[in-house]
Amino acid sequence: MKKRLNRTLPEILSVKDFGCACNSYDIVGDIAIIRLTNNSKACGQSIAETIMTAHKNVKTVMAQTSAVGGEFRLRKLKHVAGEIKTHTVHRESGCQFNVDVEKCYFSPRLSHERIRIAGLVKDGETVVNMFAGVGCFSVLVAKHSNAKKVYSIDINPVAVKFMRENIRVNRAYSKVVPILADAKDLIQDKLSHVADRVLMPLPEKALAYLPYALRALKGGKGWIHYYGFEHARKKEDPVEKVKLKVSKKLNALGVAFEVPFERIVRSIGPNWYQAVLDIRTKPCGKEKQ
Repeated sequence: MKKRLNRTLPEILSVKDFGCACNSYDIVGDIAIIRLTNNSKACGQSIAETIMTAHKNVKTVMAQTSAVGGEFRLRKLKHVAGEIKTHTVHRESGCQFNVDVEKCYFSPRLSHERIRIAGLVKDGETVVNMFAGVGCFSVLVAKHSNAKKVYSIDINPVAVKFMRENIRVNRAYSKVVPILADAKDLIQDKLSHVADRVLMPLPEKALAYLPYALRALKGGKGWIHYYGFEHARKKEDPVEKVKLKVSKKLNALGVAFEVPFERIVRSIGPNWYQAVLDIRTKPCGKEKQ
């Protein structure tokens, strides 16, 4: 991949823009999503054709024209080359996922985390996925563990539509329950004290929703997989900064806990990182809201 790009792109881009073009694109199914700098926009067609030549499976190239944002974590995309479409089928860890890259949030860069979490789930566990999107974490847990039940929740109706389809095509319907709802409301109304493990793969809301993740656990005891975004300068540790925020919140809620595993998942921009904490909780007082 990179060797082919390395031979072609330096002929049309500056060193800086060449680096951005090589490092800033994702492939979801047969759709490549690129991020163009102001200087490289004029070469977008050439960049797209180079990527399609390097990746024979890519049929469409879209340019991301806005940051990910809003309640559904969506981004604006502009067609650059190939077929005009936003729906694709992404294959990962023996499963396949239908997704519309413009109407649903999806990141192929979380593939390692998805299969890692699936490998941690114990026999007979009940899992609550608070921010399930099109159901990738949920389906992989169902297919790669002996979980009893996975409650798969998302507030985006389009994402839940695709989630239902992904549960069907991967034959995970006996374990995964797709639910259109705001996770905090659903947990309060119907899913309090049901889970052995809670997934929180939405960094923008994770800290605010942490009390509800605790409420979902059986007696407040179990595992929470917490994902957070953090800014860190050169001498700062982003994981430690995330741990500090989470520790302060959990201490305020009167919860005893430990963090047996932590890591940086990925860089998301200059001095910005996504980190994961695997938190084991044990209540030491009355749960607060």
